[in-house]
Amino acid sequence: MEPFVSLTGVVAALDRANVDTDQIIPKQFLKRIERTGFGRFLFFDWRFLPDGSPDPAFELNRPEQLGASILLARRNFGCGSSREHAPWALGDYGFRVVIAPSFADIFFSNCFQNGMLPVRLDERTVDDLFRRATAAAAAGRPYHLRVDLPAQTVSDDAGFGAAFEIDPFRKTCLLEGLDGIGLSLRHVDAITAWERARGLPAPAAG
Repeated sequence: MEPFVSLTGVVAALDRANVDTDQIIPKQFLKRIERTGFGRFLFFDWRFLPDGSPDPAFELNRPEQLGASILLARRNFGCGSSREHAPWALGDYGFRVVIAPSFADIFFSNCFQNGMLPVRLDERTVDDLFRRATAAAAAGRPYHLRVDLPAQTVSDDAGFGAAFEIDPFRKTCLLEGLDGIGLSLRHVDAITAWERARGLPAPAAG
């Protein structure tokens, strides 16, 4: 898993609450067995018109939001089913950070397991970010934010700054690029010794 330390990127402002995982990655695209390739299906029913062309009215299709790596959304983001494909699709599209007032619990956990940082900020602060993103779009330019994980801050170049909370263990895992497998591999010697002490057979060579 790629470590996350800090990121300065374009913000995609998705001014919608209760965005569920079936909207993030519709169920008809869950047949792939790899974790990659889901980005082109992200928000599929919103991004594309019935003829398959991009919907110019959808937020992510606007010129100033192209290439965004930070997604700004409203409360209860990632609700619905527990599919891990949702952070896979967001990450494959290019997002490393999602900022919202609140997240569904399983989606929140899945983000960390896939190298993505979900940032909780209060409603008033998120409102301020949406105003700033809207003003930038009205001026025909992208809106940028810097997310600093060691400092636990979000800031821009125009005076905005906010701190966020994060569980210390999850923070360490992101900083070091550790998912569940990576954490287990850190203790492979201890695991092997435990298995040998109990007469368990060694795993077959790969």
